Amino acid sequence: MSLTAFAVSSLILAGCDTKSEQGPPNFAGDAKRGMALIKHYGCGSCHLIPQIAEAKGNVGPPLLHVGTRTYLAGFISNSPENMARWIENPQKVLPGNAMPRMGVTPQHSRDITAFLYTLK
Repeated sequence: MSLTAFAVSSLILAGCDTKSEQGPPNFAGDAKRGMALIKHYGCGSCHLIPQIAEAKGNVGPPLLHVGTRTYLAGFISNSPENMARWIENPQKVLPGNAMPRMGVTPQHSRDITAFLYTLK
């Protein structure tokens, strides 16, 4: 490969780093739609959520850097699949916890998860 081709390829690949705008790789969720859904479901009434101005709740945990946490809800490993299950039905994952079931659909939970995973 010529030096010019290598330089152009490197610049193209460097411009492809969109981790701050996309959810986890190989996970069927849309981060932009997830951000809108967080507003729709009113998640900010309980949680402080970066990038969402009206999300200043202090009932639930703040979701700063939630994409880098080791555990969710203090006991399940933080993976996109576990986060989506939690968002869809937290009472099924941990009965009696403070987070109510909000009627989030499976696809919406994946979209919300994709957005939350951008918070690193």
